[in-house]
Parts: sequence; structure tokens; C-alpha cells
Amino acid sequence: MRLLKTALVAGALAVLSVTTIASAYAQDTKIGFIVKQPEEPWFQDEWKFADQAAKEKGFTLVKIGAEDGEKLMSAIDNLGAQGAQGFIVCTPDVKLGPGIVAKAAANNLKLMTVDDRLVGADGKALEGVPHMGISATKIGEAVGQAIVDEMKARGWKADEVGAIRVSYDQLPTAVDRVEGAISVLKANGFKAENIFDAPQAKTDTEAALNAATVVLNAHADIKKWVSFGLNDEAVLGAVRASESVGIPADGMIGVGIGGADSAINEFKKPAATGFVGTVIISPKRHGYETALNMYDWVANNKEPEKLILTSGALAKRDDYQKVRQGLGIE
Repeated sequence: MRLLKTALVAGALAVLSVTTIASAYAQDTKIGFIVKQPEEPWFQDEWKFADQAAKEKGFTLVKIGAEDGEKLMSAIDNLGAQGAQGFIVCTPDVKLGPGIVAKAAANNLKLMTVDDRLVGADGKALEGVPHMGISATKIGEAVGQAIVDEMKARGWKADEVGAIRVSYDQLPTAVDRVEGAISVLKANGFKAENIFDAPQAKTDTEAALNAATVVLNAHADIKKWVSFGLNDEAVLGAVRASESVGIPADGMIGVGIGGADSAINEFKKPAATGFVGTVIISPKRHGYETALNMYDWVANNKEPEKLILTSGALAKRDDYQKVRQGLGIE
């Protein structure tokens, strides 16, 4: 009996020891999460869900905003100095790819990217870096289909409609999104000559408004418009521009991407506007899942998949709450 008790105690101590070590390791695990626009709701939500993963697993999450390349490189060095083991990044410039990879290696940090994929000097994706992103072309196609469906519901003929392509061609995902939308419009009879480029200086609503206003003033003979772009802000800018030149809400069909607060606030307005829908992308996977993946990589040497693509769901004024709940946002 004494030998049995001794064995049981030893076994219990061994389990306790393993549990204690695992718990201590989790507490010692430090992971960075760097984003390019920390003030944007999308990135705030990513951080919120990454915090959930950190609380569940017991690791430390270091949240850093890096709006330009210099701040980003400094942030990576800072994580290295803090003793972090890895980081997730949405870079302010995808062309910084080789530099980011080198800086991560110099600080002995595991690297994952989210949202925007790093590219090399040849402009091609750095496929060796694990990445979670959005299937930009598919989401663009969803935008295009939503516009086509709304045009049909209103009885619009494609040859009498103008399209505002609010563009930010410096970002590959932006190009993929708008080209995805255009491909669907063209497949449904939209004329290429009726698609007008409105290049943004920045990816915010004001820049989109300025760009779209130029297009609308140059083609005042067109009375029915559709608009699409990189995000909700791009389309909201086009909608505000249409309002400023006297186009009524029923003369504009704008479909955004993201499901940002700005889009939801538009749906909450007493009267419907030209912003008819948004393809909501869930920040939960991009924050929570990437943080878990990095933790598993650091703690369990389980490297994430090289490429994980997420999708979105169309939300409109009458169903956005249900769609958000389905994506785990509400």
C-alpha cells in the first residue's frame, strides 16, 4: 500500500510539474501584433480578438501601431529586445517584404502576415511567409454581383449606367477587389467605356469623395451610377460625392467591403442612401486565429499553413445585424 501511495504521489507531482511548466511557458510566450492603421475599426477588432486568444492561452500580446516603414522596423527590433518569440504584421507597405523577413530573422522572431501579403523585389508574393488574407478577387466578384442584382431590382439597363472605380492601385489587394467587381459587371453587359477610374490619394472617405467628384462632374450627362472600391470608405466617399452633385439616393448603387462602423452607421440612418450594401469580412479569424496559429508555432513548433484565405458575406440595410452575428462580430 505504501508503495502504491508513493507511486500515486509521484504521478500527481509529475502531472503538476508538467502543467506548471506548460503554464509558465505560456506566461513567458510573448507575441507581437503590428498593424498599419491602429485607429481603424478593422484593426481595433483584430486586436480585440487576438486579446481573446491571449487570455485563453495565457500568453502576452504586444499590440503595436506602425504607420510607416521606419516605425515598423523599429517595432520589430523592440519586440526582439522584449524577448518576444514571434509577431503578426499587416505592413504599411507590402514592398517592405524582404526587409521585414530579414529584420525578423535578425531578431530570431517567427513571422506571419495578415490582410496584406508581403512581396519581393520582383513584385511576387513571398510564399515562404505564412499568411492569412482575404480572397480579394472573390470578394470583388461578390461586390459586382450585388451591384448587378440591385440594378436588376431597379430595372436599370447596363448601357445607361456609369461606374466609379474608386482605386488605390498601390495595393495589390485593392486592384484584385475592383477588378473582381468589374469582371462581373462586364459579364452582365456593362460597357468598359462606362467604367471610370477615380484614383485615391489615401484610402479614406475624404480622398474617395474628392476622386469621385471629379468623375461625376466630368460625366454630368449620366444620371445613374454604381460605385465600388477597396473598402467601405472608398464607396462611402463616392456616395457622398453623388449627393453633393445632386444625384438622389435611388440614382446610386454603392457596395463596399469590410463592414466597418462607418458602413453600419450608414445603414442606421433614418432614410436609405446610395450605399446599399457591404461585403463584411470577419476580423475574428484575422485576429483570433492568427494569434492562436502563432502561439502554436512558438509553443508547439506547429507551423501554420502557408496561405489561408477568408471570405465575406453581403450585408444590406435590412439584414446587417443577422449577418454580423453569423460572422461572430455581434
